[in-house]
Amino acid sequence: MDPKAAPINRRRLLRNTGLGFGSLALNALLHDEARAAGAVSAAGGLALPGQPHFAARAKRVIFMFMSGGPSHVDMFDPKPAIQANMGKRPSSVDLRTERPTGGLLPSPFEFKACGQSGIEISSLLPNLRNCADDLCVVRSVHAANPNHGPAINFMHSGRIDQVHPALGAWVSYGLGTENQNLPGFVALGSTFIPIGRSGYLPGEHQGTPIVLGQDAPERMIANLRNPRLSRDRQEQQLALIRGLNQNHLAERGVDAMLEARTRAMETAFRMQFEAGEAFDLRKESPATRASYGTGAFAGACLLARRLVENGVRFVQITNGGWDHHNNITTELGKKCREIDQPMAALIQDLKQRGMLDETLVVWGGEFGRTPVSENGDGRDHNHFGFTMWMAGGGLKRGHVHGATDEFGFRAVEKPVSVHDMHATLLHLLSLNHEQLTYRYSGRDFRLTDVEGEVVKEIIA
Repeated sequence: MDPKAAPINRRRLLRNTGLGFGSLALNALLHDEARAAGAVSAAGGLALPGQPHFAARAKRVIFMFMSGGPSHVDMFDPKPAIQANMGKRPSSVDLRTERPTGGLLPSPFEFKACGQSGIEISSLLPNLRNCADDLCVVRSVHAANPNHGPAINFMHSGRIDQVHPALGAWVSYGLGTENQNLPGFVALGSTFIPIGRSGYLPGEHQGTPIVLGQDAPERMIANLRNPRLSRDRQEQQLALIRGLNQNHLAERGVDAMLEARTRAMETAFRMQFEAGEAFDLRKESPATRASYGTGAFAGACLLARRLVENGVRFVQITNGGWDHHNNITTELGKKCREIDQPMAALIQDLKQRGMLDETLVVWGGEFGRTPVSENGDGRDHNHFGFTMWMAGGGLKRGHVHGATDEFGFRAVEKPVSVHDMHATLLHLLSLNHEQLTYRYSGRDFRLTDVEGEVVKEIIA
């Protein structure tokens, strides 16, 4: 068959060839076709995996994102002054929040100095307490918006609007993947688009979504297996598609979107055979699986370790349900029991395998919670000051950076913006945040917009 004689209808071709590429290729195709049709205008050149700007401290990232806003004053930022001023509303806490709030609400949870470092962690996280000497706790993070949607956008893309690429997409674009048979960016448990969005970056950098709560690859990834065609037959059809695309490029010149689409389809094809090894939790020993505990988040943490072990550059785990506007004593306890054992097991497992030094583990939400009450026993959103922690990847261990005010409302000592956090993460991965840019709509964009400073004090 002469490829030049075949009419090119790529959407129908992709669906009819039986390649079984699943969500990775189809998402990339639909995104790029929407852009080509004018839904998104782009003026970027062909983006190939970049070269490091300097020596890397970390090679890969696992970002555990707690969607909803976990309460730092109940988990990582003890404030005895709240107890001494319970029910009062001093002028220093008279800050505008999303909803009306009352007086100071003490934490019902006990804090304890843990490990040799003495980092204070609440009783909500007994397993993580054992990892205190591996943590780098940043208590002075501040963001730009108290509403969930814009704040989640900001935490992931450095902007409150939705057209910009997520952090994982920028890392994939800047460094590529260590394993050409797997995507560079995998999003576990996320149904919120900005978390996995590639934005105006080529579609191959979009986060590949994975269904949680399963242990077999076929149940995690849609259309992973093709029940009708052999591998040889699929390779022949992939070669046909490649030939059609090459003819298209030869007639019309460089087309970055088509190149990205082709690479996404080829990666998806290879995933059919590689994923059986990387995504199969059943290959883990019973002892290892037991150490992570049970539940979807536990499976996600174990899968994240397997993926970075197999060369995936950026793995995001999204865990929802942290929006505690009332009944924080009971509800926060439930969420912490869900994540405590898996998080500690992940750190310990990476460390035991000699991977923690080159793996950057990040934990946090889009903002924190207020030290003042809402609905009597809840806390409102607080973007003025909150806590994130990290481990491994060239960071100081057993270290606390910055502080909020005496009540935990505002970052006052060594404040760290979200742009600063992004700049620091990229720096640890060998990327200069000012040089990692992409031309879109007539200007160069970057993850940190026009801000961001590397927080050198937390780097080992």
